[in-house]
Amino acid sequence: MLTSIPISEMSPRCSTCSLGQLCLPVGMSQQDLEKMDSLVQERVRVRKGETLYRLGDPLTAVYAIRFGTLKTHLTMEDGRSQITGFHLPGEVVGLDGLGEMQHASDATALEDTEVCVVRFGDLQSLSGVLPSLQHQFMRLMSKEISQDQVMLITLGSMRAEERLAAFLINLSERLSARGYSASEFVLRMSREEIGSYLGLKLETVSRLFSRFAEAGLIQIRQRHVKLVDMAGIKQIVNKSC
Repeated sequence: MLTSIPISEMSPRCSTCSLGQLCLPVGMSQQDLEKMDSLVQERVRVRKGETLYRLGDPLTAVYAIRFGTLKTHLTMEDGRSQITGFHLPGEVVGLDGLGEMQHASDATALEDTEVCVVRFGDLQSLSGVLPSLQHQFMRLMSKEISQDQVMLITLGSMRAEERLAAFLINLSERLSARGYSASEFVLRMSREEIGSYLGLKLETVSRLFSRFAEAGLIQIRQRHVKLVDMAGIKQIVNKSC
């Protein structure tokens, strides 16, 4: 069961959050940031394997990840799960449901995760008196559209090895932006989940990881990955550009 965590006066707020440069407040003035503090009054703890929201649920809020990792996914008619994204701290999930005002996917925790709850009604009210918040919200929507376009290109024009190389580069860059190592990290998602996201079979993903390791591009032990030759990994992707 999801655990609701009320925010006390001592809790970090938008104006003091270390993820402010990645989340909704990015680029805002200190004065506007202090107004943003009223927007988040609740956090939710999502244990590994728990679902934050489900496809078709009414959209009453969007969620900013404070720590942890979420995957968004759809269940196909034949029962297969299609993963549409992996989401890291500082990213906002739930935006894809704004069109119909109901969630367009399931969101499940890949590890113990905590999210800031941004109630949609409060977001609308504050946006009316805080133009910079409107700008930030449009920026997030534009970023999501751009990411969808990149994913379509990845699936439509890249070979299997190019897809996996692009995935590793993207994950490396996103982790680096959050202060983590760009070359060594733990994959919170399984190889099967990576395959679902990239449109590849599990066997293909496993074979490619082994091939990359044999070529000296990476070192891998279960889910622990070290990118040994980043230039070589990027060269795989650049061949298709």
